[in-house]
Amino acid sequence: MKRILFLLLALLMLPLPVRAATLTLSAESALLMEKTTGEILYAQNEREPLPPASVTKVMTLLLVMEAIDHGELALGDTVTASAYACSMGGSQVYLKEGEQMSVEDLLKAVCVASGNDASVALGEHLAGSADAFVERMNARAKELGMSDTHFVNCTGLPAEGHLTSARDIAIMSRELILNHPAIRNYTTIWMDSLRGGAFGLSNTNKLIRFYEGATGLKTGSTDAAKYCISATAERDGMELIAVVLKAPTSQQRFDDAKVLLNYGFAAYTLQTVTPEAPLPPLPVTQGECAEVAIAPPQRSVLLKKSDLSALRQEIHLPESVPAPVEQGEQLGTLSLYAGDALLTEIPLTAAESVDVLTWQTMLLRLWRFGLYAPLP
Repeated sequence: MKRILFLLLALLMLPLPVRAATLTLSAESALLMEKTTGEILYAQNEREPLPPASVTKVMTLLLVMEAIDHGELALGDTVTASAYACSMGGSQVYLKEGEQMSVEDLLKAVCVASGNDASVALGEHLAGSADAFVERMNARAKELGMSDTHFVNCTGLPAEGHLTSARDIAIMSRELILNHPAIRNYTTIWMDSLRGGAFGLSNTNKLIRFYEGATGLKTGSTDAAKYCISATAERDGMELIAVVLKAPTSQQRFDDAKVLLNYGFAAYTLQTVTPEAPLPPLPVTQGECAEVAIAPPQRSVLLKKSDLSALRQEIHLPESVPAPVEQGEQLGTLSLYAGDALLTEIPLTAAESVDVLTWQTMLLRLWRFGLYAPLP
């Protein structure tokens, strides 16, 4: 008996294995991603293809913002609503056939009111037809590696085969907010209006008003999709993307998003890693310059807050490098550890190029120092 008790005590004293966070969510599928690094912090059935409802419009917004940033489209451009765009059901801003509205106002209509008619009007204006725009959506999804996705329309209205996953929604959401931050001008609107104040807008994303740091992004709901959201929020320089698919109710969708975001902000931090001391130049053998400067590395690294007190750095550089050296060439690494656990390795690169020392340059140097005189 004593031996059994001893073994039990010994087992209790062993360190417990590190386990991923277990969150209580009502949704069928969910994912939490950090924007800058793209690291996934939590996932639940994240690759399951599901109908996304109006979260589809994240891709619509991405293509519109890319067109604006590439000069293909301007916020002040006028869009004329077609009969087809005006025929959309569900959420809408009640465009009339032939009605004209600016790209900017249509962006508001999509981001704030989830206007299906506005989404189709933008797609038709940009690609020539709704079908051509959907082709662009699927092509862009493929470029982004959204392998669980097939779009049938640009609205998210029910359609057979119109599916995506929490992972893929996070990917396109990240692409939108990372490279087109101006979308915040519209996704953070709580209330606004169109048509000179005659038509009011109220954001379908209630987190914008009731969650600290909320920056967007898009809600959606249909009978098949139930309640979905791609929710983004930023605190202390770190922006998170929480995707929730197939939550039973609208409130549970928002509650799940808050659980994910709260977990991310509580457990993680985004830090810019730089060397603890200035790095001296590295000697160059047989180079036109005797040494090469090392570019100050700066990389944003996602860290667990529990690791911060145990962080340490190791610099790995050779004693010298042979010429030639190309600017940007990796010369060594900065290794970041939490205790003995390696977290990441950051390349240390040359800040400048150094050419190989030529005979002409070497003779010129000798001549300058009086160690060489040309033959008479």
